[in-house]
Amino acid sequence: MRLAARALVTLGAFVLQGLAALGGMALFAATALGRAVRPPWYPARLLEQMALVGWFSLPVVGLTALFTGAALAQQVFVGGSRFNAESTVPAITVIAVVRELGPVLAGLMVAGRVSSAMAAEIATMRVTEQLDALVTLRTDPFRYLIAPRLVAATLVLPLLVIVANAIGVLGGYLIATTRLGFNGATYLVTTARYLEWEDVRSSLVKAAVFGFILALAGCYNGFRSTGGAAGVGRATTNAVVVAFILILLANLVITVLVFGQ
Repeated sequence: MRLAARALVTLGAFVLQGLAALGGMALFAATALGRAVRPPWYPARLLEQMALVGWFSLPVVGLTALFTGAALAQQVFVGGSRFNAESTVPAITVIAVVRELGPVLAGLMVAGRVSSAMAAEIATMRVTEQLDALVTLRTDPFRYLIAPRLVAATLVLPLLVIVANAIGVLGGYLIATTRLGFNGATYLVTTARYLEWEDVRSSLVKAAVFGFILALAGCYNGFRSTGGAAGVGRATTNAVVVAFILILLANLVITVLVFGQ
């Protein structure tokens, strides 16, 4: 009985800690968005963050999408050959890439690169008292540091996902035409026939939500960092872990509740 009680206490403490963290992130996001809609604005900071989140993440996102699309087409072909359904490779590949793999993989790859960088930068500013210096200079850290990152990631990630989807479909096309014996023109016609606007809309909605989440995780953990250099390391690690978990959770919620019909 004592062991069971301790297990319940541990589980309850973990759940309460998680809910408290989610509540803290929600309040943090509400504060940042509330101040983002009121001047002063910092367009130069916004453009800088858009470049950092979007342009410099393009190589890793593109390579990930290319390899994943090619591997997916190969696996669909192998599985379909067991039921004489090899012709479904173009349709399944484009639907899987656009609706699921493109936004999720892009979100995770950008989170690993961007969330950690945001957390490390802001945490370093926290432990070196640069955030306090901004306040002293009558510059709101939420407007100057947090809001541009949240807005930039939310706007740029859908563009990255569009590119990732196209490259993922290209990867499937290349493996299908060079290795699996598909005719290139027929593959493209079948791909266009089975791709619907609902698939694209689902992908873009997921991308925008994932962008907001990964920027929020990085900014929140960096802003609340304490404990010197060790605190910067903890903030960076926590930012990536939280971003990954929340992206996968949001993907499940959006897939089932929003686009599950």
